[in-house]
Amino acid sequence: MTRHRSLLAMIAIAALAILLTPLPGSAATAGTAAATAGCGRTPTLQNGTNTIQSSGKTRSYIVRIPAGYDNRRPYRLVFGFHWRGGTATDVATGQTVQRDVWSYYGLQRLAGESTIFVAPQGIGNGWANSGGEDVTFVDDMIRRIEGDLCVETTQRFALGFSYGGAMSFALACARPTVFRAVAIYAGGRLSGCSGGTQPIAYFHAHGLRDGVLNISGGRSMRDQFVRNNGCAAQNPPEPGQGSLTHRTTTYSGCAAGYPVTWAAFDEGHIAAPQDGATGDSGSRTWLPGETWRFFTQFQSSGNLLTNATMEDGTTGWTASGGTLSSATTVAHAGSRSLLNSGRTAAWQGPNQNVTAQLTNNKSYTTSVWVRSQSGTPGAKTTLALTANGTTSYLQLTPAQTINTGGWTQLTGTTTVSWTGTLTNASFYVETAAGTDGIYIDDASFQ
Repeated sequence: MTRHRSLLAMIAIAALAILLTPLPGSAATAGTAAATAGCGRTPTLQNGTNTIQSSGKTRSYIVRIPAGYDNRRPYRLVFGFHWRGGTATDVATGQTVQRDVWSYYGLQRLAGESTIFVAPQGIGNGWANSGGEDVTFVDDMIRRIEGDLCVETTQRFALGFSYGGAMSFALACARPTVFRAVAIYAGGRLSGCSGGTQPIAYFHAHGLRDGVLNISGGRSMRDQFVRNNGCAAQNPPEPGQGSLTHRTTTYSGCAAGYPVTWAAFDEGHIAAPQDGATGDSGSRTWLPGETWRFFTQFQSSGNLLTNATMEDGTTGWTASGGTLSSATTVAHAGSRSLLNSGRTAAWQGPNQNVTAQLTNNKSYTTSVWVRSQSGTPGAKTTLALTANGTTSYLQLTPAQTINTGGWTQLTGTTTVSWTGTLTNASFYVETAAGTDGIYIDDASFQ
């Protein structure tokens, strides 16, 4: 990027220890990088439906492997459990709310190509977990998937709505050292809670007017992990009935690495609530963004970017031209984004130095949400590499037209390589032409 300027100072990074794959029930502790046996192997698992024998039964699950899958890179693993009467296909496609946009509860579009997604199929389209058979099913899927694919074992997550939320709660109770965090949407205690005394990062969203699984049950489930996680007890604020809004509270005093977040919303038993209107909406729901922010706060070895959610103001970022500021008027998720205004050249944009973090000849996946302050320019992300005194520019994502009315995701997977000694590397967002101000939010480069 730096055609006429110097790059940021080098950022130090801690080395990551690579450990053997733990069996379910004895996972590596939170924050310790651990890759699986599938790393370096040519995978045999395919996108789509797979079957496995578990507890003497043939069970099925859908796997979504990232495009451009790199068997040398550990990926995040997310399980999405369907509701009562739902199917794995419903979760994988998002078809009951908005096809593709709501795939895996809306998380797939936020993840880009950074995550392996799994949609298991329940017996009788439910999760009764009789005798713990559904928890065992999850154990068996993890062994199969991680024996074949490269997974970061400190980055396993589970979520689900209604009965799927109950199943995710059962995993929070029974497998707190296997999963890094869970997200329960309008769940109840329907799938049991074997154990249930250890901490796990816990997110729960529930509707005030839920007539199927009353919010009082959700509060009780939440409070169990408020205690387990050592958080300060409180009665978090909730929106007024008739407001059609939501209120999200992150508890204080929790043990390090074990937050509890509660999101109450003024609606009924629905999975994709939106502010200002009733019913589900795949494109307008706030819930995927809140969940994804909760899950991605635990990234240990993946994202090379500092302050990737922009919630810490301009920390870690600079501008190659114009003015960089923390914006609170628009945000993709959370409460802040970054605005680069006053640009005088198309190549100028928000940037971050990643020199120390890069590995030569490695595949990286980029995802950044971008919005225009004015106009409809084409935006893209670029990596400037300076090696042996020569600077080259690697386009990380295809150019996409952005506008003032909403957020556009720039995503792509690229192999980064150079010859000689790398002295500077800068990740940045630019426009193909023009000098319109640009907002960025929720960025990853991993």
